[in-house]
Amino acid sequence: MASEKCFAKGSSAPGLVAKGQIRLYSMRFCPFAHRTRLVLHAKGIKHDTVNINLKDKPEWFLKKNPLGLVPTLETSSGQVIYESPITCDYLDEVYTDKKLLPADPFQKAQQKMMLENFSRVTPYFYKIPMGKKNGEDISVLEGELKEKFVKLNEDLVNKKFFGGNAITMIDYMMWPWFERLEIFELKHCLDGTPELKKWTEHMSEDQTVKATMFPTETNKAFYKTYADGKPNYDYGL
Repeated sequence: MASEKCFAKGSSAPGLVAKGQIRLYSMRFCPFAHRTRLVLHAKGIKHDTVNINLKDKPEWFLKKNPLGLVPTLETSSGQVIYESPITCDYLDEVYTDKKLLPADPFQKAQQKMMLENFSRVTPYFYKIPMGKKNGEDISVLEGELKEKFVKLNEDLVNKKFFGGNAITMIDYMMWPWFERLEIFELKHCLDGTPELKKWTEHMSEDQTVKATMFPTETNKAFYKTYADGKPNYDYGL
């Protein structure tokens, strides 16, 4: 796991990407970048990580990715790839050992559809805590999130993971938000979904998940700085 401090505006650009390696531009606590970290680790891809201050982005980073988003990948030949699902698909296609996406076109399409549906779930992980912080009634939002979890629970009946009996790409794409359930104080939303709860337990036993996770207290402390509008991207270093 990367331990280097984040690069901010005015910083010098890091050196060239080493031949035969790939670089991940990341932010240590970003769930979207976490997806790419999981895939890099699961596939055993040699890489280096450069963390970015997302509130005060370096000029050289904006030249590589004008959107200023993490995760962003850069190859040793200077190719740049960004958006978390695109970076993960790219890694799975280029590094063919231990494929995470199914070979079957229909199964692959199913995973992409699942991911599309999941993109409608992730906003709740931000809306609910912010609503609570602002003293709003969050019961409707929590009810909606529970309904989404019930649908995910149905996908897991008779299956250990979303793609079958082994972890595949879709599991890693969803995991970062479930790892943060406790931080967002949303763990109780799993109460009516036994299969989904079991899935979170199986996932937390995975070696890749263990290798890329932060202790809950560290995540909580970072999230507090984020919610206060002064994110400490280097928290714990």
